[in-house]
Amino acid sequence: MQSQLRLAARRDVEALVCLRAALWPDTPKREHETEIRKIIAGRPCRTLPLVLIVAEVQKTLAGFVEVGLRSHADGCDPIRPVGFVEGWYVLARHRSKGMGRALIVAAENWSREQGCSELASDTWLNNEASQRAHEALGFEVVDRCVNYRKALRR
Repeated sequence: MQSQLRLAARRDVEALVCLRAALWPDTPKREHETEIRKIIAGRPCRTLPLVLIVAEVQKTLAGFVEVGLRSHADGCDPIRPVGFVEGWYVLARHRSKGMGRALIVAAENWSREQGCSELASDTWLNNEASQRAHEALGFEVVDRCVNYRKALRR
Protein backbone atom coordinates (compact mmCIF):
# COMPACT_ATOMS: atom_id res chain seq x y z
CA MET A 1 0.00 0.00 0.00
CA GLN A 2 1.30 3.39 -1.00
CA SER A 3 1.49 6.10 1.64
CA GLN A 4 0.87 9.79 1.04
CA LEU A 5 3.11 12.30 2.81
CA ARG A 6 1.94 15.78 3.75
CA LEU A 7 2.19 18.40 6.45
CA ALA A 8 -0.02 17.66 9.43
CA ALA A 9 -3.38 19.41 9.62
CA ARG A 10 -5.88 20.08 12.41
CA ARG A 11 -7.84 16.95 11.47
CA ASP A 12 -4.75 14.88 12.40
CA VAL A 13 -4.49 15.96 16.04
CA GLU A 14 -6.20 12.94 17.62
CA ALA A 15 -4.22 10.41 15.56
CA LEU A 16 -0.97 12.29 16.15
CA VAL A 17 -1.56 12.25 19.90
CA CYS A 18 -1.72 8.45 19.72
CA LEU A 19 1.40 8.18 17.54
CA ARG A 20 3.41 10.56 19.73
CA ALA A 21 2.22 8.77 22.87
CA ALA A 22 3.51 5.50 21.40
CA LEU A 23 6.91 7.13 20.80
CA TRP A 24 7.05 9.13 24.05
CA PRO A 25 4.77 7.28 26.50
CA ASP A 26 5.96 9.21 29.57
CA THR A 27 4.50 12.48 28.29
CA PRO A 28 0.85 13.11 29.20
CA LYS A 29 -1.53 13.00 26.23
CA ARG A 30 -2.79 16.53 26.98
CA GLU A 31 0.77 17.81 26.64
CA HIS A 32 1.14 16.01 23.30
CA GLU A 33 -2.13 17.55 22.12
CA THR A 34 -1.11 21.07 23.15
CA GLU A 35 2.27 20.75 21.41
CA ILE A 36 0.75 19.29 18.24
CA ARG A 37 -1.86 22.05 18.00
CA LYS A 38 0.84 24.71 18.37
CA ILE A 39 3.09 23.10 15.74
CA ILE A 40 0.24 22.78 13.24
CA ALA A 41 -0.73 26.41 13.87
CA GLY A 42 2.86 27.47 13.14
CA ARG A 43 3.51 28.53 16.73
CA PRO A 44 5.69 25.78 18.25
CA CYS A 45 7.01 26.21 21.79
CA ARG A 46 10.43 27.23 20.48
CA THR A 47 12.13 29.98 18.54
CA LEU A 48 13.11 28.10 15.38
CA PRO A 49 10.70 26.48 12.86
CA LEU A 50 9.26 23.02 13.53
CA VAL A 51 6.86 20.96 11.39
CA LEU A 52 5.05 17.63 11.53
CA ILE A 53 5.03 15.57 8.36
CA VAL A 54 2.61 12.65 8.35
CA ALA A 55 2.33 9.45 6.34
CA GLU A 56 -1.22 8.48 5.52
CA VAL A 57 -2.40 5.07 4.27
CA GLN A 58 -6.04 4.81 3.18
CA LYS A 59 -6.93 8.00 5.08
CA THR A 60 -5.34 6.71 8.31
CA LEU A 61 -2.15 8.11 9.81
CA ALA A 62 0.53 5.43 9.95
CA GLY A 63 3.59 7.48 10.89
CA PHE A 64 5.13 10.90 11.32
CA VAL A 65 8.38 12.79 11.46
CA GLU A 66 8.73 15.92 13.55
CA VAL A 67 11.56 17.97 12.08
CA GLY A 68 12.80 21.39 13.02
CA LEU A 69 15.75 23.70 12.91
CA ARG A 70 18.36 23.85 15.63
CA SER A 71 21.13 26.38 15.96
CA HIS A 72 23.60 23.50 16.34
CA ALA A 73 23.81 19.73 16.73
CA ASP A 74 26.65 17.45 17.82
CA GLY A 75 28.93 16.57 14.93
CA CYS A 76 27.46 19.18 12.57
CA ASP A 77 28.92 22.40 11.18
CA PRO A 78 28.64 24.87 14.10
CA ILE A 79 28.36 27.85 11.74
CA ARG A 80 25.01 26.87 10.19
CA PRO A 81 21.60 25.87 11.49
CA VAL A 82 20.85 22.17 11.12
CA GLY A 83 17.68 20.22 10.43
CA PHE A 84 16.93 17.98 13.40
CA VAL A 85 14.65 14.96 13.63
CA GLU A 86 12.90 15.59 16.94
CA GLY A 87 10.68 12.53 16.59
CA TRP A 88 10.14 9.78 14.03
CA TYR A 89 7.62 6.99 14.37
CA VAL A 90 5.90 4.44 12.14
CA LEU A 91 3.25 2.00 13.35
CA ALA A 92 4.71 -1.51 13.64
CA ARG A 93 2.48 -2.97 10.90
CA HIS A 94 3.81 -0.39 8.41
CA ARG A 95 7.52 -0.79 9.18
CA SER A 96 10.04 -2.24 6.73
CA LYS A 97 7.96 -1.04 3.78
CA GLY A 98 9.76 2.21 3.03
CA MET A 99 7.51 4.55 5.02
CA GLY A 100 10.20 5.48 7.55
CA ARG A 101 12.64 6.17 4.72
CA ALA A 102 10.06 8.33 2.91
CA LEU A 103 9.46 10.36 6.08
CA ILE A 104 13.20 10.96 6.52
CA VAL A 105 13.54 11.98 2.85
CA ALA A 106 10.71 14.46 3.46
CA ALA A 107 12.58 15.76 6.55
CA GLU A 108 15.74 16.11 4.44
CA ASN A 109 13.86 18.04 1.75
CA TRP A 110 12.23 20.35 4.31
CA SER A 111 15.64 20.98 5.92
CA ARG A 112 17.21 21.80 2.55
CA GLU A 113 14.36 24.27 1.90
CA GLN A 114 15.32 25.97 5.18
CA GLY A 115 18.92 26.36 3.95
CA CYS A 116 20.42 23.43 5.86
CA SER A 117 23.22 21.25 4.55
CA GLU A 118 22.90 18.64 7.32
CA LEU A 119 20.19 16.66 9.10
CA ALA A 120 20.84 15.37 12.61
CA SER A 121 18.97 13.10 14.98
CA ASP A 122 19.44 11.17 18.18
CA THR A 123 18.12 8.09 19.90
CA TRP A 124 18.54 6.29 23.21
CA LEU A 125 21.68 4.22 23.67
CA ASN A 126 19.61 1.07 24.28
CA ASN A 127 17.30 1.57 21.26
CA GLU A 128 19.19 -0.66 18.85
CA ALA A 129 16.32 -0.86 16.34
CA SER A 130 16.32 2.93 16.00
CA GLN A 131 20.11 2.98 15.67
CA ARG A 132 19.96 0.40 12.87
CA ALA A 133 17.20 2.36 11.11
CA HIS A 134 19.20 5.60 11.30
CA GLU A 135 22.36 3.93 9.99
CA ALA A 136 20.44 2.22 7.15
CA LEU A 137 19.33 5.70 6.04
CA GLY A 138 22.85 7.11 5.99
CA PHE A 139 23.10 8.72 9.41
CA GLU A 140 26.56 8.45 11.01
CA VAL A 141 27.25 8.07 14.72
CA VAL A 142 29.09 11.21 15.89
CA ASP A 143 29.11 10.65 19.65
CA ARG A 144 28.03 8.31 22.42
CA CYS A 145 27.21 9.82 25.77
CA VAL A 146 26.00 8.87 29.21
CA ASN A 147 24.29 11.75 30.98
CA TYR A 148 24.48 12.07 34.77
CA ARG A 149 22.71 14.12 37.37
CA LYS A 150 23.12 14.53 41.08
CA ALA A 151 20.60 16.14 43.40
CA LEU A 152 22.18 18.74 45.64
CA ARG A 153 21.27 18.87 49.28
CA ARG A 154 20.50 22.22 50.79
